[in-house]
Amino acid sequence: MADTHSEADLAFVRETMLAQKEPPITETGALKWMRQNLFSGWVNAILTVLALAAIYWILSHILPWIFRGIWDAGSLNECREIRNATYGEGVDAACFAVISDRWQQLLFGFYPRELYWRPILAFVLFFVAVAPVLFDKLPRKMLWFTAISPFILFFLLWGGTIWGPLSVAFGFVIAWACIRFLSGPVGTLGATLAAFILPILYWLFLAGLLARELGNIAPIGLEPVDSKDFGGFMLSFVIGVTGIILSLPLGILLALGRQSDLFLINKMSVGFIELIRGVPLIVWLFTASLLLNYFLPPGTNFDIMLRVIIMVTLFSAAYIAEVVRGGLAALPKGQYEAADALGLDYWQSMQLIVLPQALKISIPGIVSTFIGLFKDTTLVVFIGLLDPIGLSNSIRATTDWNGIYWELFVFIGVLFWIFCFSMSRYSMYLERKLTREHR
Repeated sequence: MADTHSEADLAFVRETMLAQKEPPITETGALKWMRQNLFSGWVNAILTVLALAAIYWILSHILPWIFRGIWDAGSLNECREIRNATYGEGVDAACFAVISDRWQQLLFGFYPRELYWRPILAFVLFFVAVAPVLFDKLPRKMLWFTAISPFILFFLLWGGTIWGPLSVAFGFVIAWACIRFLSGPVGTLGATLAAFILPILYWLFLAGLLARELGNIAPIGLEPVDSKDFGGFMLSFVIGVTGIILSLPLGILLALGRQSDLFLINKMSVGFIELIRGVPLIVWLFTASLLLNYFLPPGTNFDIMLRVIIMVTLFSAAYIAEVVRGGLAALPKGQYEAADALGLDYWQSMQLIVLPQALKISIPGIVSTFIGLFKDTTLVVFIGLLDPIGLSNSIRATTDWNGIYWELFVFIGVLFWIFCFSMSRYSMYLERKLTREHR
């Protein structure tokens, strides 16, 4: 025991605690983030320096051009004279005066100026209508307004008598009545077929006649506006949003049809999807513009915007069907077996178990398809509809603004970016909200 030392003789034993110190400056805050993400190694450091140099070069050319922008001028020549007088010869400056002069045309096309309040009100009501669908914290009673909003928006945008939208809405009442009152006498399948066939027959043969007669008796409504007066971003918004809303349920049905064990339904779904996806959208738009009328009865006036919306919806639905099919294929087989074990029929299992999980998996692909569809609405310029790109060509063809390019395209690009970025951010929000794993 002679070699045993007391605790007081040991050099590494501390009797008091050291005061807490701040961590090194390189291990906190922005310096830590830069060291880990920008300069974690020599390759990363070189790439960071090159990227910063490229960003500086781009911004040093773009920002002065934007900040020197001229907003008050009546023509491109006047804009150049103001630029030369203000900044000197040879200095680049954006001529945003074309936006100040033609922004209403870029947004509304040839829609009557005194009626701009109607598309603006329709735009606001649209977001009020979709809000309870996008955000579940809002009162569910608002879904009643969501259900009737398409007829209100159509009435605001196109005008005419109020009996047109009401006669179309009555077709959905017929479908509801078939489901509600015929399920007992003829069975669920018979009621479903009646709810599908009877409204179509009504819309084809009676709805127009009913609206016309009621309009003659009581001409209540707004000043009508033709589809040819639609243009600009409003045209892209109407076509894009309508295609998005209609293509999602149709795409889901096509995906279920492609996985169906019923031979006829399966082959029809596969044939439709492969045919639509195998042909470019521009070809279908030309088909809607030129060929569709040949398959209709003589004298039929089929609105060009309606034809385009139908083709865009079918095109998007084919892609949505494949995205949803991927989500269905990603589900474990045990989910289907669990639904069978609970005694659920096909539609109950799809509604309560399978589709919610498949759609959650498919959210990124669905939103990417929607974004692509919204941007593809600019292709309607090739069939004579004046979307923002078509209107920019018309503006540049005038003597006042002949020779201007970038300013118009920057404005159009910003408008599309706002909506596409908003859809992307909502997609990320929805994914985070629906995540249930590892919680």
